[in-house]
Amino acid sequence: MRVVQGTRPLVIFDCDGVLVDSEPLSVQVLVDALNRRGVEIDEEEAYARFLGRSLSTLAQILHDDFDHSIDAAFLEDLRHELYDRFRQELKPVPGIAGVLETLDSTICVASSSQPERIRLSLSLTGLLERFEPFIFSASMVENGKPAPDLFLHAARAMKTDPADCIVIEDSPAGIEAAQRAGMAVFAFTGGSHAGAPGYSERIAGLAPDVVFDAMPDLIHLVRQHMEGPDRHRSPRAS
Repeated sequence: MRVVQGTRPLVIFDCDGVLVDSEPLSVQVLVDALNRRGVEIDEEEAYARFLGRSLSTLAQILHDDFDHSIDAAFLEDLRHELYDRFRQELKPVPGIAGVLETLDSTICVASSSQPERIRLSLSLTGLLERFEPFIFSASMVENGKPAPDLFLHAARAMKTDPADCIVIEDSPAGIEAAQRAGMAVFAFTGGSHAGAPGYSERIAGLAPDVVFDAMPDLIHLVRQHMEGPDRHRSPRAS
């Protein structure tokens, strides 16, 4: 990471599973909806295939691997059910509010979710004003995670070199996207979905710069990273 001591890096937060503890709700709603449509998939497989992926990528996987196409009616029903669950049950990741108050960095959100869902999630958990208007969605770029497009788009919009960015991610697809963008990536494994079978192994296998499971630790982890040796990053090969 090419950061001169004393400068402020851009910290790019994923939303689901990093800012809001939404992944178990999202996976439960998705699996139930797919099962009703005759797609046999359980939560373990859903985590492995869909965690951190954009809606368009999800649709492509269902088409290619399950011979199932999702239509507008399915998406509308899914959205209504998910938003209802969010309004009833969604919580912020423990400790994130204090981190955002204390972190001495420029911040933004870059999520695979649609802008409407990102803003609803952040609004329900009291985090929206911390980020608005610096909220970036996979719908704004051609290719979703694990492609680097979204993180590179966020860096350009925030006028920051990718080498001066730290991405906070919880998904294998997001970690790979950050690495391919030439950014430092801190893997957060403190969400309530972290106990899913194989999750920890998939995260460790990608060798992120940092793995941490308590959000308040992010303050000193960012500081340590800034004060460490100068590390210029190049995007990884696709």
